[in-house]
Order: sequence, then structure tokens, then C-alpha cells
Amino acid sequence: MEQFRMKPFGKRPELEVSVPGSKSITNRALLLAALAHGESLLKGVLFSDDSRVFMQALRELGYEISVDEAKRQVRIRGTGEKIPKSGVKVHVGSAGTAARFLTAMLALSGGRYEMTASEQMKKRPMKPLLLALEQLGTKFLYQERPYSFPFAICGRERTDCGGVDLNIDESSQFLSALLLAGVMEPGGFGIHLTGNRDAKSYVKISMKMMEEFGAKMEQTSEQDYVILPGQRYAGREYQIEPDVSAACYFYAMAAVNGGQALVRHVHFDSTQGDIRFLRILEQMGCRLRDEKEGLRLTAPADGRLTGIRADMSDCSDQTMTLAAVAPFAGSVTEIRGVRHIRGQESDRIRGIVTELNRLGVPCEEREAGLCISPAPEEVLAGEREVVIQTYEDHRMAMAFAIVGTRIPGIVIDNPLCCRKTFENYFDILLNLNLNIEN
Repeated sequence: MEQFRMKPFGKRPELEVSVPGSKSITNRALLLAALAHGESLLKGVLFSDDSRVFMQALRELGYEISVDEAKRQVRIRGTGEKIPKSGVKVHVGSAGTAARFLTAMLALSGGRYEMTASEQMKKRPMKPLLLALEQLGTKFLYQERPYSFPFAICGRERTDCGGVDLNIDESSQFLSALLLAGVMEPGGFGIHLTGNRDAKSYVKISMKMMEEFGAKMEQTSEQDYVILPGQRYAGREYQIEPDVSAACYFYAMAAVNGGQALVRHVHFDSTQGDIRFLRILEQMGCRLRDEKEGLRLTAPADGRLTGIRADMSDCSDQTMTLAAVAPFAGSVTEIRGVRHIRGQESDRIRGIVTELNRLGVPCEEREAGLCISPAPEEVLAGEREVVIQTYEDHRMAMAFAIVGTRIPGIVIDNPLCCRKTFENYFDILLNLNLNIEN
């Protein structure tokens, strides 16, 4: 499917959907299960391009993995701090989480490995993590550009540096990678954060999951973390939460169409930072109720959303979702604190501005965010066909589909890029009474 032709809802929608397991929690659980002593059973696993890349990399490294996609379960026999195979070539594709987590694990193991990635991943930030691993004694041989994929891990000379400096302005995954893989260093080590970014919702998920798998660490200040000596993970049965990031698209569809949405098993006690996006929709005029089956969002009774100023630094994956909602608000929406999303699957700030302008929505680009004005009446009328470019970025495709549930004539180019995290997203749209024919 090269393109997906959207068709707006014919009436106010009442959506009730289920979404896959969390990508963030799935990938952390895969790493923790591999590094654990004994067998783990992971339930509610997300099966997507990213998670399959991660699992294939673990298989290449010699881990025993059995998969039941129908039950959304993965069983992994962990080998503790000893990686089964060395001298292996590992391909991480475009999976940023796998790229950062596996690099830290393999670098701290002291073994020799060759790591390759997609052209997209070669352009994404890695340098702060690689610099920290060099401080911990790992040797790298860069095969194209310094501090980028592809590279060889050439062993490690253990140091007594006691700690490393790390900048997470471009990605908090750098910190999560060092924390999660820290059990590979029996003496432990400290991590001191430099830079300006203080958004750490995903880091809190990492810390919580480390404890659930049996390892202890300490956060001694806002900028300092300590991996304690002698830590180890234990195999266990682990239930993965539904992906709140995926759920947000359906809540946004209800918001812009004056309807309701309930996503099963999503609740306010979720550990995922993107749950905060629902509070942003609440500020725009929506109502939320946490029911037994899941969170229910109801759009304003008069259908009028209010533009807001939002710092998205701690739920930045929803920047594009808010950008898709903003044209339907009655006043300007300003998004701040997301400079780092320029270095993700695409330059997401530039992509949002380009595609909103293509639609005819006034949008001002800023270095660390953007400012979106309400859509003109002729845009809302959908008097022309508009093909939305997605830049091989799954979140661009899923977010701009929200626009297509309200404005006629929207076509999503390359919808299959959603396989990265939510492979049946557009299949679900087909089943939401949209009367779409693709």
C-alpha cells in the first residue's frame, strides 16, 4: 500500500479500541530479560519492526527466544552478564531504542562486535552515548563517520574512573541505555548529566523496570545517578502496559471530531510520560474519566477546542499529535521544549511545518518548537486533495491521519512506515466506520 486515502467521520465518533503494548516498555523488557539470570516470560509484547529488529539482534547474539505472536508473548532465557556469543555482526535497522540499548550492553561486556544500521539511523545522534562508553574504557572503530553507525566495538579496558559525564539533550535514551546495561560493570559507576534537558519520563520507566527485575540504583540528585556494585537481574514473568503513545491518536481523533474515545486498559496510573498528553487535551476543553475498562475522553459539548501553550519536552512523541489537533482549535497553539525532535526519525519540527503549510494551515517554525494558527475555512472544507509526506517517520503518518478524519481529501503517503511501532494502525482505521476504500 503506497498511499492511504482518508475519509472523514460522517458523524461524531464513539470510539472504543485496543492498542498494542508499549514500544518503550517492550524494548526495555527485552534487554532486561536477556541480561537476567534465568528465564523470563514477557506478556503483552508489541510486535513491530522495531521490536522484531531487537529480537533478531538478540538471536544473533545467541539468546534462546521463543515467540507466540497470537498470545503476544515472548520467552527469553537470560544469561546474566555473560553474552552467549562474541564476534557477531548486529544490525539495528532504524530502531533507535535497540541501537542505543544494545550498543551500551555490548560495549560494557568487553567483547568484540560489529554494529550496522539503516541510512536513517546513521544520521541519528549517538555521540554522547559513545563518548560516555569511551570514558568507561570501550574502544570503537568508526567505519564511516566518527561517533555514528556503522562501527566496530573493539573490547574494553576496565577503568576505575568511577563515573562518566553524559549529555541527554538529544535523547534521554542515552541515560536509559547506561542505566539498564550498568549491571555489566560489576563495580558499578556514576553518571553525571551535563546539558540542559531535564525531561526524564522515559528514564523513570527504566529505573522502575530495573527494580522490578531485581537491580538497585540510586539517584543522588537531579543530575546524578549511581549504578550500585554487584547488581544483577532475575528472570521473571512481566506484563507490558498498552502503548499510551498509540492510544493518543484515537483520543485526538475524538477531540477534533466532537466525539468520544475509550482505549482499553489505559489508565492514569500508567508509567508512560505520554499520559500527560491527555491532560493537554483536557486543557483544550475535553473531559476525561478513568473507567474500569480504560480512560474515556469526551470532546467539548460545543465542539470548540481552545488553543494552548504547551511545553512538550516530557511527552515529545506527541508533538505531531498536538500539531494535528491544533488547526481545529479556536486560537493559536504554541509548542515548546522539543528542539531534540529534529534529530529523531526525521526533523519532526520541519516536517510538521512543511505538511501543515501544504494543507494551508498557518504555522511558524521555531528552533525548539512551533506556533500553529487555526485552519482557514477553505482548508476545513477540503476543497482540494492533499498528499501528506511522511518522511519514513511512523509518527508523522499516524498523526496526520487524525487530520484526515476531519478534513476531506487527505492522502497519507507511505503509510506502511507505521510498521515501526504500530503495524495495524491503518487496518484499525478501516474498521472504525470510516467507509474508507484502499
